Amino acid sequence: MEKREATPRRIARRKYEAEHKEERKAAHAVWGTSMNRADFEELNKFLLENGIPKIHLIYAGWAALKEQYAQNK
Repeated sequence: MEKREATPRRIARRKYEAEHKEERKAAHAVWGTSMNRADFEELNKFLLENGIPKIHLIYAGWAALKEQYAQNK
């Protein structure tokens, strides 16, 4: 596989990414996890059919869990 030609735009993007890498790492986190393939496919299908980004699922689930645990206390 050959590398693409280094255009001025690509060079500028690489420079920007290199300069802001630490800033991005401090502001964002990647939470890698795995799940059963069948569940993953069902969940992914549901999200696609309803136009829901995965991040909205995470925040909605988190809010629901916080509320559930607050009620149990």
